[in-house]
Amino acid sequence: MAHFAKLDDTNTVIFVTVGRDEDDGLEDELTARTGDVYKQTSYNTRGGIYYDPETGEPAEDQSKAFRKNYAGVGYVYDEARDAFIPPKPFASWSLNETSCLWEAPVPYPTTGEAYGWNESLGEWVEVV
Repeated sequence: MAHFAKLDDTNTVIFVTVGRDEDDGLEDELTARTGDVYKQTSYNTRGGIYYDPETGEPAEDQSKAFRKNYAGVGYVYDEARDAFIPPKPFASWSLNETSCLWEAPVPYPTTGEAYGWNESLGEWVEVV
C-alpha cells in the first residue's frame, strides 16, 4: 500500500493519504489533478532504514527505504535531501544528516528504566 503526503506552500505535510502500490506515477497524477503537491512516503522507513513489516527488523532489501522517514502531519519535506524531517522537539537538538532525525546533545542513557529530555537542564532525567 502506497502512502502520499500532501504538502502546503512551505513543504509542510498537512495530510497523508493511501494509494495502491500499482499506481506508479500517482504522485504526479495527484499533483496534476488537484493542483496540490503530493510526495510519496514509505510507511516502513525510519531514519533512512526500511523495516520488514512482518518482523520489525531492518529488511535485507534496503531498496525500499524511501525519503528517510514516513511522513506525518507537521513534518517538512526537504527537497535538497529528498527527505521528510519531523518537527524539531527541542531547541538544543540537532539534525542527523544521515537519518534526518533530531538528536539530543547528550546520548540517551543505557541504564535505568525510562528517561525524558529536560531542555532547561540539557540532560535526560529519569521518569518516575
